[in-house]
Amino acid sequence: MKRSLFCGLLGLTLLTSACEKDYLDRVPLEALVDETFWENEDQLRLAANGCYAFLKAKNTVDMENLGDNTLWPSVTGYQRIASGNFSNDVSEINTEWTTDYDGIRRCNAFLANYQRAQVADPARKEALAAEVRVIRAYLYSYLTAFFGDVQLITAPLEISDPAVYGTRTPRAEVVNFMLQELDEAAANLPAAIPTGTNLGRISKGAALALKARIALQEKRYDVAEAAAKAVMDLNVYQLYTTGGTTNAYRNLFTYAGKLAGGTNRETILARPHLADISMHNLSREIQVPDQNARWNPTKSLVDSYLCTDGLPISQSPLYRDNSYADVFLNRDPRLVQTVLQPGAAWGGRFDGNPTNTNPAIYTTPKFRSDRRGSVTITGYYFTKYVEPSTVAQVSRDANDIHLIRLAEVLLTYAESRFEQGKLTQADVDLTINRLRQRVGMRTMVLTELASRNLDVRTEIRRERRVELALEGQRYFDILRWQQGSLLAEDVKGMKKSWAYAPADVAGLPTDANGFLLVYRNRSFAPARNYLWPVPLVQLERNFNLGQNPGW
Repeated sequence: MKRSLFCGLLGLTLLTSACEKDYLDRVPLEALVDETFWENEDQLRLAANGCYAFLKAKNTVDMENLGDNTLWPSVTGYQRIASGNFSNDVSEINTEWTTDYDGIRRCNAFLANYQRAQVADPARKEALAAEVRVIRAYLYSYLTAFFGDVQLITAPLEISDPAVYGTRTPRAEVVNFMLQELDEAAANLPAAIPTGTNLGRISKGAALALKARIALQEKRYDVAEAAAKAVMDLNVYQLYTTGGTTNAYRNLFTYAGKLAGGTNRETILARPHLADISMHNLSREIQVPDQNARWNPTKSLVDSYLCTDGLPISQSPLYRDNSYADVFLNRDPRLVQTVLQPGAAWGGRFDGNPTNTNPAIYTTPKFRSDRRGSVTITGYYFTKYVEPSTVAQVSRDANDIHLIRLAEVLLTYAESRFEQGKLTQADVDLTINRLRQRVGMRTMVLTELASRNLDVRTEIRRERRVELALEGQRYFDILRWQQGSLLAEDVKGMKKSWAYAPADVAGLPTDANGFLLVYRNRSFAPARNYLWPVPLVQLERNFNLGQNPGW
């Protein structure tokens, strides 16, 4: 058990020397509070590594199914939640609650005991504690975003402790705690990007970037602005540009952009993965070559990308939709680096055109499920986050999962400045236009937006959607912007008439304009759906938790 536990934790969290022998003989992690454990730096580092295991990995991408960017082909808990048709017994709700609190429990155990260790450099001991504080705040950020008020537990508890059965702490109080913890953590963390055996560890930038994310979600715009600017002013992060305007954005999410490669200075916090040690199945699930693609881009996402003239497709003379291929022409270059376009390399093998003689090149969507090629339910596939070399293999993807990037920090700064009435063209050039220039997209000019009757808030939010697509942030943005009505809309796909084989889509419903209706009868009740319900099983264990409004 020791070998599988420690190898799993170390491999899943950090790109360090994997499972060194001296680690294998340590006390099991569930016994870390034992009097025999907290003695030296090696043990502290191992205990901290166990906390890293609770940073979300592929589940970050799974959460994209809560929003309106993508649709899972079969019914899942996230899909039910996104549709509004669910109750408090959905397993994903309880899993989120219990997993986050499991991680918090482990962090609390570390923070209650780490001072006992004899470490030559006290600063090193405090840095490890700071890493754990960031992880604890990260877990509480999900709990508050999903459930609002939650129990704020900061010390290890025995099952008999009355606090276990206490009431929930007001959300604002938990947020105050997180922000303070992140300030204290940032003060004890190095500013430099971790390298070598420390690759993947939490730095000052990660603490500040998480603070900016939390403050933005809570609409504390002044705090979010200051934290985002603090990250920018560290001057250690840079947008990833390897591959030029046509490939850099996509490359960041492949093996080319792995932290271990040494060229990625954009990612601030990630879950690194190691070939043959800690791997996942994301690339294959996105373009699975013999089943339904798990992530199906929606018409709503595809339509959100501007044309190259900076205008939405509803206004631009450059946009036309006479064919499937037309959709990808004259668009923000991030579209074809996110959504697969005809002529691009892919791993889905046989597509919807049976005459295609090169299965490594994608030509047209496939709707017929015959175990020979990746099937889409919307007509679209993702290319972002796909490492083509691993699609044909099951769970052999060692691609890093990016949790916070400099791009998000820049967008947070722009949104925070705008919401305070402080946004200037200089701010736009410092943030949004740097992201656009990375891909060769026309820059945003505030006076031009005004002359075109384009709303600045709408365009800032659009920028966030297209830049962070498939990174698990869309649902939380919708909640923050009070745009839950978007989740009640029908999920649509491409035009039915674009299908290469009309017989394959003959029975599929469409809207009045001929676009596929993929998922209908969705709802969103503002009085209740901006928060998840407290899980049924938790209420059964502790009635004092109470329930959220409308549930």
